[in-house]
Amino acid sequence: MGRVVCAPVNELIRPRLSRRALLTLGGLSLLTGCSSPAAARTAGGRPSAGAGSASPSAAASTGASAGPSPSPVPGTGTGLGTTVASPSPGASGSGDGEPVFYVHQGPHAIALTIDDGPDPRYTPQVLALLERYDITATFCQLGQQVSRFPTLVGEVSARGHLLANHTWTHADLTRATAPAIRDELTRTSEALEEVTGVEPTFFRAPYGAWSRQVLDECRRQNLTPLAWSVDPRDWSRPGAGHITDTILRTTRPGSIILEHDGGGDRSQTVAALRIVLPRLLDEGYTFVTP
Repeated sequence: MGRVVCAPVNELIRPRLSRRALLTLGGLSLLTGCSSPAAARTAGGRPSAGAGSASPSAAASTGASAGPSPSPVPGTGTGLGTTVASPSPGASGSGDGEPVFYVHQGPHAIALTIDDGPDPRYTPQVLALLERYDITATFCQLGQQVSRFPTLVGEVSARGHLLANHTWTHADLTRATAPAIRDELTRTSEALEEVTGVEPTFFRAPYGAWSRQVLDECRRQNLTPLAWSVDPRDWSRPGAGHITDTILRTTRPGSIILEHDGGGDRSQTVAALRIVLPRLLDEGYTFVTP
């Protein structure tokens, strides 16, 4: 798989008025037819297709909200229609619309991603830590939360962090119909653009659950599918020590780290980040956005 593919800068901002009309027309057609400071680390950052912070709902097929409530969803499926198999550690995603699991933006580059916000309790705490260590992260946000806390979304964007689409309701899109998938992505992109003036160019599927239908819709909406390669399962609240150990043990050059600032009690995540961020910087890593 090739390098991360980002949309050209001149495509980041597009008028919203014609977006839904274009997507609807496209939908009708669809329905018819990086020497490393940690080279000696053990492997173990292989992507986990089933992590996430909200429980899926069979109602996703009708576009109903699942809500950001924590629930483990083991995902070991491979192939189309279920979840896309994790790549080897050297892969990063490609220009043919497959999910990005790694970044290649320098020999010591890694990426920190924060899911399920914004949340007025924990997002400000995460932002304060990132500012303290001069780190830029990617916030994969839920449309419902964006609509509830637009000022907080604006603050995340104003501090230079990248905002990504994470669906409107945190639905398991592998259980959803094509129109429901389209609506989950479209509504969230429009909400983010309305608040920040910038249309998102990355999409993260809840639970890391990818299907060919989801990937096709990402392609239609010019969204690069964003996965992860280090999963401390912080959403399950395994303890700050476990979160810290998993990140430090499995992070390697190119890793995309999954964390959460929403969907429940994230105090363990914040506590772990207080330890992890300076440690990774001391080990020579640099934080980038995809």
